[in-house]
Amino acid sequence: MTDARPQILINLLPHREERRKLRRTAFFAGLGVAAVAGLLVVGVWYLVVQQMISGQQQRNDFLRAEISKLEAEIKDVANLRAEIEALKARQRAVEDLQLDRNVPVHVLNELVQQTPEGVYFTSIRQDGASLAVVGVAQTNERVSEFLRNMSRSAQWLERPELQEIKASAANREQKRLSEFSVRLAIKRPSATPPADPARPATAAAAPGAVAAAKP
Repeated sequence: MTDARPQILINLLPHREERRKLRRTAFFAGLGVAAVAGLLVVGVWYLVVQQMISGQQQRNDFLRAEISKLEAEIKDVANLRAEIEALKARQRAVEDLQLDRNVPVHVLNELVQQTPEGVYFTSIRQDGASLAVVGVAQTNERVSEFLRNMSRSAQWLERPELQEIKASAANREQKRLSEFSVRLAIKRPSATPPADPARPATAAAAPGAVAAAKP
């Protein structure tokens, strides 16, 4: 007995192929979207980095400009300090010259005041801050007294050092004298107290006055 019902045949191949195409299309579309998204992320990150680099570059330029200004100011300050030091040095030199002009007068006055009776100078010579004195004395004790006076009471002379002392030939009264030479240090005027206005600046007719002084 033969079945008379008609048979329905469905071809599924086109439908499967269509589904494959749709999946491929969706896959490639997803890849495209992911690529676009990645490019967008990279582009945004690149812009952010460029913005950060630009901002840092601006800050670096600002710092370099400020550093240049500070270096110029420091150089100006250094030059100003050098000028001030040079002016101070010139001022000190002028002051020293003004003070040194009166040193010989004070030194001679000091010699007159501190020289005891019976001591006479035959030569006084200054060499910088050193003073060489040559003279004669009636006795060695007079020379010792002169050295003590210079050590204790002198204001413009210090550190007396006896270089030589010897007996000289007898004078007309048959008295033997002592020839001596002394070296003294001259004090700096700045370290010396101001002279008393009432004290005479020159030594005239005082006991132990400088006699027969040679330059």
